[in-house]
Amino acid sequence: MEAEKTKIEKIDNAETEIKQYIVVQLGSEKYGIDISYVDNIVRMQKITRVPKAQVYFKGVINLRGEIIPVMSIRKKMGLEDDVFTDKSRIIILKIEEKGSIGVLVDEVCEVVNLSENEIENNNISSHHVKDTFINGIGKHGEQLISLFEINAIIEEKDNA
Repeated sequence: MEAEKTKIEKIDNAETEIKQYIVVQLGSEKYGIDISYVDNIVRMQKITRVPKAQVYFKGVINLRGEIIPVMSIRKKMGLEDDVFTDKSRIIILKIEEKGSIGVLVDEVCEVVNLSENEIENNNISSHHVKDTFINGIGKHGEQLISLFEINAIIEEKDNA
C-alpha cells in the first residue's frame, strides 16, 4: 500500500480536496478510515483483558513500550464478536485529545483516494439509525465504502 499526500484537483473550475482512506473489512462489509487518524497498523498480538471494562473494550496491548487500549468496532456497532485470522489487524489511531487507541479489523484491504464529489453525506443514517458511526458513503469504482466517523466510534458512551 502506497500512501500519497492529500491532493487538490480542479474539477469544473472548482478545487476539490482528495482525502485518503484505509479500506478495512468487517465481516462482508468494507469501511473507510480517514488516513489522517492512522498512526500504525500491527498484526494481532496478545490482548490483556481489563476487568469490568465495557463489552466492546477488549483490553490493552504493549506496543514498543506504550500501553494502548484496544476496542472492537464490531462489538461497539452491535455486530457479532470478532473472529481472529492471520489477516486480522489492530489499527492504531492517534486522536489529538484522547491519545492512541487500537481498533480491531478483520482485514486491511487497500488505500483509496476519494474526492468530495465521490462521497455522499450520510443523511439516511442520521434520521433512521440511533448512534450512527458512519459519516458518509464513498464511491470507489463499483464498490461502496462506508466511511467511519472516528470520534463517534471511540467515544466513551456506555450504550454498546
